[in-house]
Amino acid sequence: MREIRILFLLVVAVSIVGCSKFRKIQKSGDWKVKYEAALEYYEEEDYHRTIILLEDILPIIRGTEEAELGNFYLAYSYFHQKQYILSAHHFDEFVKIYGRSEYVMEASYMHAYSLYLQSPDYQLDQTVTYEAVAAMQNFINKYSSSEYAPEADRVIDDMQEKLEKKAYEQCKLYYKLRRYKSALVVYDNFADDFPDSDYNEEVAYLRIETSYDLAEKSITSKQEERFRSTIDHYLNFIDKYPNSKFLKDAEKFYAESIEEITRFADSN
Repeated sequence: MREIRILFLLVVAVSIVGCSKFRKIQKSGDWKVKYEAALEYYEEEDYHRTIILLEDILPIIRGTEEAELGNFYLAYSYFHQKQYILSAHHFDEFVKIYGRSEYVMEASYMHAYSLYLQSPDYQLDQTVTYEAVAAMQNFINKYSSSEYAPEADRVIDDMQEKLEKKAYEQCKLYYKLRRYKSALVVYDNFADDFPDSDYNEEVAYLRIETSYDLAEKSITSKQEERFRSTIDHYLNFIDKYPNSKFLKDAEKFYAESIEEITRFADSN
């Protein structure tokens, strides 16, 4: 127990000394003292103090060689603090200001990666995900042979899967809400945006069912045209998915659409 108390007092003492030293550095009128201290704190992984000192002096030393490294470390300090909005901003600013820097490639990647780490669950708004995909793709286009390229590809794949899941859930939502016209547009957009998706078979089936429901609930003057559209969707479906698990249900809507078309023909 005595040893624990002594250890606690030592920790407190070191903390007090450290705070006193930091306050002295903060009060210094010499930016070089603050700059060197900021680099030391960064190496010690004390990112909070690094940020405080660098934010204080960077406006003063703009245009100097020290400012380049200082801005780079500032961006990384926010990143290590998991303040990804700020790290993304500062890495982006670094790329814009120091386009010829030896750190520009890394900063470009870290800007995109910071955006990626802000990307929310697929149920939420995906605006930042789209921004992250664009930023990471721009990085790959510019630095396709870099050491970061494989991880950049993985990150893009991860975000594309999230966007795919979001779009698929949107398809199902429109189907459940029976918003027929909007649903058909969403289905087409999904197929265009995610041509290799495993969900395309189900979405193609939903297109048949939704098209049939729209035709059935339409005014008489539009029904024949819309039942024909259902038939076209069915024929495209069986051409692409001849052994689909949705085939039996799809055939039902096809057969009923044929009956409706026949009825229109007989009435004319």
